[in-house]
Amino acid sequence: MSVENETTNTVLVTGFGPFGEHKINASWESVKLLPSLNIDEEFGVKLIVEEIPVTYSYVSEKIPVLWKAHKPMLVVHVGVSSIASGLTLELKAHRSGYCREDVAGELPPRNECSCGRADVIKPVFDVDDVCRELEKAKIAVPVCCSSNAGRFLCEFIYYTSLNIDNLRTIFIHVPELDNPYPATDLAKGIKAVLGVLIQEIRSWNEKHPNDVCCERIA
Repeated sequence: MSVENETTNTVLVTGFGPFGEHKINASWESVKLLPSLNIDEEFGVKLIVEEIPVTYSYVSEKIPVLWKAHKPMLVVHVGVSSIASGLTLELKAHRSGYCREDVAGELPPRNECSCGRADVIKPVFDVDDVCRELEKAKIAVPVCCSSNAGRFLCEFIYYTSLNIDNLRTIFIHVPELDNPYPATDLAKGIKAVLGVLIQEIRSWNEKHPNDVCCERIA
């Protein structure tokens, strides 16, 4: 596969639409507030937010299109977790094992992502270090790391984007709304994550101006 080193100053953040008992999905309710938090001016980026339907086919088809269209410097996928007690940064994603039906009652072919060959992909970010930086920021929502993204659409979308560029991708699980944090607090927490990751990417780019660490869509 050819490798492309061109990126823009775009930051793409996605949240998921309704599914199951989550008639109002905390991830999208939080993400859709981000444009009101002055992220563009404060971080010097162009913020784009997208709501993603909870279907494997949409993720497989549309996520690569979003990468190609926007050439983002950073992609942050956000999903809801019933067991999350705060912002949870995921450490890895698996290619296979997707046995839970999506909102259309469908499964991906062979229960796996159609892209990629690696069984597991991890972000280039030192996610533990990112969590420590966020703890210093003293945001209202606690932050932790997880090595189990759930083998549903959250992990599926994470693998899909990590396979495109694992330097510029992270996944965050948020708790259900008002359990105990409102969407406003979750959005501010996500903003804090963006700030740390944008700084990490800019530092990496300065140290490796001619290097590409992973495959990108041509």
